[in-house]
Amino acid sequence: MPKITIEPATSDRFDDAQHALTGGGDGRSCQCQWWTLTNAEFQKSSQAERQELLRHEIAAGPPPALIAYVDGEPAGWVRVGPRTDQIRIGRTRIINETTREPLEDSSVWAVSCFVVRKEHRGNGLTAHLLAAAIDYARDNGARIIEAYPFDPKTGPRKSANDLYHGVLSTFESAGFVEIARPQPDRPIVTLEVA
Repeated sequence: MPKITIEPATSDRFDDAQHALTGGGDGRSCQCQWWTLTNAEFQKSSQAERQELLRHEIAAGPPPALIAYVDGEPAGWVRVGPRTDQIRIGRTRIINETTREPLEDSSVWAVSCFVVRKEHRGNGLTAHLLAAAIDYARDNGARIIEAYPFDPKTGPRKSANDLYHGVLSTFESAGFVEIARPQPDRPIVTLEVA
């Protein structure tokens, strides 16, 4: 049985974050900056610029994400933090028109992005990352956690890259409740943690 540990993404773990982000999917090019930039800013930035933005974000703290290790190797990543720090969320119509929580409320946290290296997929690592994200949010003052997973049971089949939001069943298993479904395959789910 592999040993799974999960740690905050801190400056001393930046190389580990890069390893976790570059094992398949869009993590290498996105650098988990999709939610922190406006669309125009994201489109104008290069991969190298996004990497530097992530480096500065991690250095400034608090950690914006958690890194999963499998037998000591960086294997996955989850972005979790105040929704107000992820400005694209408030600019995404299907979210801002259906959320029940005020967009300016910093006690509302969001779990918005997962990356799992290809060689570690299919082993439940996303569920481990989500459980750790819930604990991290609760321990750092979150009142409620919001997330925007895909429901693969509805709509067209998604590629692994498209599942970076996570899948609905993982969130439901962790106790999240669906509060809205702005698109057939895009529910909004929440979990009260305070």
